[in-house]
Amino acid sequence: MNDPSLANAPSYEGNGRHAEGRSPATEPPYTTGAPPAPSPSPTSPTSTARRRWARLGRAAEQHGPVLALYGALKLIGFCVFMYLLDSSGDFRKKDPRFGGGAHAWDVLATWDGWWYQQIAAHGYHPALVPVPGAGGLITIEGNSAAFFPLYPALMRLVSSCTGLGLFGAGLLVSVAASFVAALAIHAVTARIGGRRAGLAAAGLWAVWPGSGMEWSGYSESLYVALAAWACYAVMRHHWITAGILTCATGLTRPTATALIAALTVAALLAVHRQRRDVRRWGDAPGPDGKRRRVKALRPLVAVAIAPLGLCGYLGWVGYRMGDYSGYFKLQEGAWAHTFDYGKHTLDVFTSLPVGHFDYLFAYPYEDLIGVGTVLLALIVLPLLFRLRPPAVLVVHTLLTIALVLGSQQIFGNISRYLLPAFPLFIPCAVAMRRLSTPVLCTVLGIAALASGSYAGYALFELGVP
Repeated sequence: MNDPSLANAPSYEGNGRHAEGRSPATEPPYTTGAPPAPSPSPTSPTSTARRRWARLGRAAEQHGPVLALYGALKLIGFCVFMYLLDSSGDFRKKDPRFGGGAHAWDVLATWDGWWYQQIAAHGYHPALVPVPGAGGLITIEGNSAAFFPLYPALMRLVSSCTGLGLFGAGLLVSVAASFVAALAIHAVTARIGGRRAGLAAAGLWAVWPGSGMEWSGYSESLYVALAAWACYAVMRHHWITAGILTCATGLTRPTATALIAALTVAALLAVHRQRRDVRRWGDAPGPDGKRRRVKALRPLVAVAIAPLGLCGYLGWVGYRMGDYSGYFKLQEGAWAHTFDYGKHTLDVFTSLPVGHFDYLFAYPYEDLIGVGTVLLALIVLPLLFRLRPPAVLVVHTLLTIALVLGSQQIFGNISRYLLPAFPLFIPCAVAMRRLSTPVLCTVLGIAALASGSYAGYALFELGVP
């Protein structure tokens, strides 16, 4: 018998629909506990912090091994270098400006480092002042205009911000720049040979001949950091960034001529490819959504930006001297540095093997390391070509080597002058990526121990850096 009072009662059977038209999926939960906390919005501070920590974790995972390996190897070589300096004690008998000082670390900011400190403290005084009665190679008094401004400017900025003296500020800039350079060398090499090859290349940067300059009062680390990231930007087609970085290298060292030419060649090749694509596809957006004609303009803008630093400084020096070729006259007359198409290099290579040291600026131990560095570069160069790297790396390396070998200068300094030719690390690193991690660390560790002598002590104490 059916109860009329239950005729319209809801049923809890069948498909689970209720009289009110609700389904169990939309029915509020029957619980007396607190409601669950809402998930954070993508724009909430909690979500932003999580993403930031995630990015930092990824960056640490990617860059941490590179920085750790470079730092450990460099510290080993630096400690050996300082130990050798302190053990010999010869620096205590030298002028503080020319390789001497009260402590071993004072040597790191002598010679060119002394000039950089003077610029940071007092600015520039460009002039062409003849030496009275001079008749030899040195006919003009040396002055600070021979040294480019970005490194001493950073020294002064860091000194003002941290309270460090100019000596400490200069070392801090160099050390920090050396780590930035290690990351850049890793990034460039990894695009060609993979991340393991990039790690080996960063290790080679720590132990290569001339690497003793990286933690000193010199501008090599800063220049290589800027140049390597500029090459990486070209490889990634970030043309404006590459142009700005190349412009900065022109304010760091005259070797920037090679990088400016390399960027120009790479940019012209890119423009040629873009024009070919425009003729083929029209001005339709490319795979990245950007119009092809606009993309073709960016390499040309980079070419226009790149030489501004170098040309601007040389022009300013020439204006202050009253002679727009004044910088080159100063280099030749005050420092005996001039482009002689390799005559001096040939003189060294024909004299040193037979034990003759009657050539210009002879420092036998330092020169022997310089000869070894040149031979190593010439051996590695064909191996680099075999990897078919981007044009910017090939042109930059070739022109750097040509500028160094084609100049009359203190030959022993070639090991540090060739540090900007960092693409030479790439074929060595590609070969070393096959080594297991313990073997790789052992090989580089032994090289680091030796580098304290051949890359540091020989340059600063057995020659003139």
